[in-house]
Amino acid sequence: MHFNIKKTKQFLLEDIWRVTDDEVSKKRGMIYNAIKIATLSVREFSQGRIINKASALTYSTLLAIIPTLAILFAIARGFGFANLLETQFRSGLGGEASQTAEIVLSFIDSYLSHAKSGVFVGVGLIMLFYTVLLLTNNIERTFNSIWQVKKSRTLYRKVTDYFSLMLILPLLVMLSSGISIFISTMVKNMEEFVLLAPIVKFLVRLTPFAITCAMFTSLYIFMPNTKVKFKFAIGPGILAGTAFQAFQYLYIGTQLWISRYNAIYGSFAAIPMFLLWAQISWSICLYGAQLCYVAQNLRNFSFSNETENISRRYHDFLCILILSLICKRFKTELPPYTAESLSDEHKIPIRLTKQILYELQDLHLIYETQEEDEDESVGYLPAVDINSMNVAMLLSRLDEEGSEAFKIDRSKYNAPWEALTKAREEYYASTREILFKDL
Repeated sequence: MHFNIKKTKQFLLEDIWRVTDDEVSKKRGMIYNAIKIATLSVREFSQGRIINKASALTYSTLLAIIPTLAILFAIARGFGFANLLETQFRSGLGGEASQTAEIVLSFIDSYLSHAKSGVFVGVGLIMLFYTVLLLTNNIERTFNSIWQVKKSRTLYRKVTDYFSLMLILPLLVMLSSGISIFISTMVKNMEEFVLLAPIVKFLVRLTPFAITCAMFTSLYIFMPNTKVKFKFAIGPGILAGTAFQAFQYLYIGTQLWISRYNAIYGSFAAIPMFLLWAQISWSICLYGAQLCYVAQNLRNFSFSNETENISRRYHDFLCILILSLICKRFKTELPPYTAESLSDEHKIPIRLTKQILYELQDLHLIYETQEEDEDESVGYLPAVDINSMNVAMLLSRLDEEGSEAFKIDRSKYNAPWEALTKAREEYYASTREILFKDL
């Protein structure tokens, strides 16, 4: 029994990450992938400090909640369905939390009135839009951090994308409300139909869940500054949407409990409850984003232990191998290798492949090129003439990469330094005639 537990633990922690798709059946591979996704999502959620990121977004939300709602209500009033949005807002907070809803609505009216007037015309509106832009920018940065995306949207794309979203959101609220009203009317007219009425009532109750799941799925696809596939976003979107709706019911029930103590706390009780709601809501949202990233990039975590502890010798070997393959592909005038094709054809873990490709780019030995295909994948070409690119060039650049600005008097340790440089020079001399295109 002890042996089986130890063996199972070793399989889950080490062996399962070394299993490739072509080594097992499709059914067993799906089971293994489900175990990997569940394990990785929890591990990355805890090690990636997602709770801290949720706390930061909670603070940003507290600062921007009134300006954000003000923009939504301003757009709703422009389209003539402000009353519908107010009704949805009140129902979202729960019937007994109407005092909190009225306070928030009064803040929104006050904010809009001050934004439209004052000594400096337009300053209020500028600050309003800036606050909302700051919140959405923080959300994007958090999603990019989860997806390990280094570049954010340009300022132009931020303004156009974010405010397009702000314009569409009230329309979606109106659409969802219209659907709910339409289905509710159908239920009343179909009460005499014994079989259909329960089904339609179930659809009415299911509508908020479907809308929330669609909202999270859209957020996971739209917000990161990278291409997120729908098939990997729909599952986390449904999971996060269901968890959010369950928590929403719990939150409203808690509000009802706290409303009995308003005589003691007054309206102040709504503030810590809002902070708790925002913290848990963002934690649910970011866990779904982490799950989406893990599902789409599951291959990146294969051989993760070996990749993190790769020896210097094997690292240099893979650098030589990958650079040789890129040069020979360029020599034969075939389409350039992508990270995925290098990994698939030569059984190199994709995470390690990308890591070495980034390193070779930093050494100015290769560069990226955009491929003209449906996926808009990135290919890699030599950055130096392949007739002069030799193994010694790569090894010397690998040795010289990084900083050597330390306060060590090298003249005192001349013998060790000369021993190293002499060994290196002999090493380079023996590999200067070896061209990558000929390996």
